[in-house]
Amino acid sequence: MGLSISFLNIILMMSLLFPDLNVVVESATTEYTTLIYKGCARQQFSDPSGLYSQALSAMFGSLVSQSTKTRFYKTTTGTSTTTITGLFQCRGDLSNHDCYNCVSRLPVLSDKLCGKTIASRVQLSGCYLLYEVAGFSQISGMEMLFKTCGKSNIAGTGFEERRDTAFGVMQNGVVSGHGFYATTYESVYVLGQCEGDVGDTDCSGCIKNALEKAQVECGSSISGQIYLHKCFIAYSYYPNGVPRRSSSSSSSSSSSSSGSSNSDPSSSTG
Repeated sequence: MGLSISFLNIILMMSLLFPDLNVVVESATTEYTTLIYKGCARQQFSDPSGLYSQALSAMFGSLVSQSTKTRFYKTTTGTSTTTITGLFQCRGDLSNHDCYNCVSRLPVLSDKLCGKTIASRVQLSGCYLLYEVAGFSQISGMEMLFKTCGKSNIAGTGFEERRDTAFGVMQNGVVSGHGFYATTYESVYVLGQCEGDVGDTDCSGCIKNALEKAQVECGSSISGQIYLHKCFIAYSYYPNGVPRRSSSSSSSSSSSSSGSSNSDPSSSTG
């Protein structure tokens, strides 16, 4: 496998290379550090001089450092022959403190789960990290990387109509929220987020694509998560009402974080 292979091919091969890709493989102490999935290139660094390892270590250090200040950061390290591009993103409702706590786990997890591979993506429930060596071709932002649907179904109760209305509210909200939105509509909690460098128009298209995939892939499942290359969505239905969220999840210092517990979709406010 050479450096010209696309990252898409890596993701598509994960189900064969890593049987545990489609399950949560590690529990966590807080709701935002649960491991959702990993994607690891099969090829390891050819690094007799240690230059790739040095560049990777420098990139990890830069990403972790920036996570105390921002929820999204992208950087490139190394030389012309050892260039590595990496980024992290935290969920839009995490505080800077929680973002740092989440991101600071990712370098260790990446090394533990993937080793010194030429590309890696590790997704936790509250943040993710991605890096790749120069030479990988870009894939569509709409490419689905991972999905999970709740085992319980709730067909025939009007659930799908409420869910779809909540989806519409969230799709509009993620544009006005410039990349992140979370709200509740009639006991359906929905959340959507786009990668930090995606514009509002492309974000709306990505979220729309993810929502359509959720409708098809998860059907009447009581909950679901769809992760595309450039965005993700999650939803959960709570028949007895959405429980109060913890302080770490409800805190937000960004104007791009929005939410509402109102049942009227037109009344959702930031």
